[in-house]
Amino acid sequence: MSSSGGAPGASASSAPPAQEEGMTWWYRWLCRLSGVLGAVSCAISGLFNCITIHPLNIAAGVWMIMNAFILLLCEAPFCCQFIEFANTVAEKVDRLRSWQKAVFYCGGDAISYARIQQQRQQADEEKLAETLEGEL
Repeated sequence: MSSSGGAPGASASSAPPAQEEGMTWWYRWLCRLSGVLGAVSCAISGLFNCITIHPLNIAAGVWMIMNAFILLLCEAPFCCQFIEFANTVAEKVDRLRSWQKAVFYCGGDAISYARIQQQRQQADEEKLAETLEGEL
């Protein structure tokens, strides 16, 4: 009796939350496709960013390529068939709600971009101050 009572509850909790959110199948595939296209564009940009002599640009390019790999691993595990745990990671990511995925995908990059922008502003202010001191 307890096994039959537990079975419906277990099957309801094991269903992916994407279905609970009311997302249609085409919207899920559209989101997945946009993630794959984002990963490909990030990898290509990272590759072009590595073609330089500046070490920070090379590090940023490698970071972009690693982000692209993680995004492909989460959204399109069939692209990473040579990795044994790719399907496991994809299943865990599929259990996340869409807003959790957005925070995971965009949260770290937003902080990094804000930090880079702040460093650029400080460098511009220092150059302006040096220029003004040189004219006086």
